[in-house]
Amino acid sequence: MSQERQLAEVKFLTVAEVASIMRVSKMTVYRMVHAGELPAVRVGRSFRVPEDAVHQYLRGSFVETA
Repeated sequence: MSQERQLAEVKFLTVAEVASIMRVSKMTVYRMVHAGELPAVRVGRSFRVPEDAVHQYLRGSFVETA
């Protein structure tokens, strides 16, 4: 039951919302999901991405320039 409660607290984003946050195209998000770079759950014919996964990916991909 605790796992169900944890899943209920997860906020899922659509591919379009992820693309908007990351400022990339939806196709880029689909490629990342299919490549395993970004975890996602399939709901019917669409994908939902956990919001925390998006923020974690962006933190891990941050590159500091000179």
